[in-house]
Amino acid sequence: MADIKDPENTIIMELKNGSVVIELLPDIAPKHVERMKVLARAGAYDNVVFHRVIDGFMAQSGDVANGNAEKDFNIRRAGTGGSDLPDLPAEFSRIPHDRGTLGAARSQNPNSANSQFFINFSDNHFLNGQYTVYGRVISGMEHVDAIVRGEPPMNPDRMISVKVAADAE
Repeated sequence: MADIKDPENTIIMELKNGSVVIELLPDIAPKHVERMKVLARAGAYDNVVFHRVIDGFMAQSGDVANGNAEKDFNIRRAGTGGSDLPDLPAEFSRIPHDRGTLGAARSQNPNSANSQFFINFSDNHFLNGQYTVYGRVISGMEHVDAIVRGEPPMNPDRMISVKVAADAE
């Protein structure tokens, strides 16, 4: 496991093949970081599927309204919703969308990010300045690379659990 410097701003995401450790960037995107921690602490991300996974591009998840593999799950609906919380304003920065960075998924409206996010499989610099970067994978990227591809995948992988490291046992 990675050397966790700031447990309050680190996410531990359990996938089928192992743990992914994500360092959050509260100095860059404080509202997005806070939202992820609130939803993680509420268990909202647990069992949510990766509904859009494009080889060489990114893996998208976080539809807490429609993406829970344990509840009223419909893969065709996954990716269309968010949380009950208000949408977030864009927090664009100079941080590039490099391999392993965590970005806020949104609609055409830059201020529409809510609960969905994506992890970049490769350097996707064409996204720079258009999508909020608020974290980066510091350990377990090989588990992200193993997520089943598809838009949507036939049998999507899911986040078994998502926790703030400070709360982990």
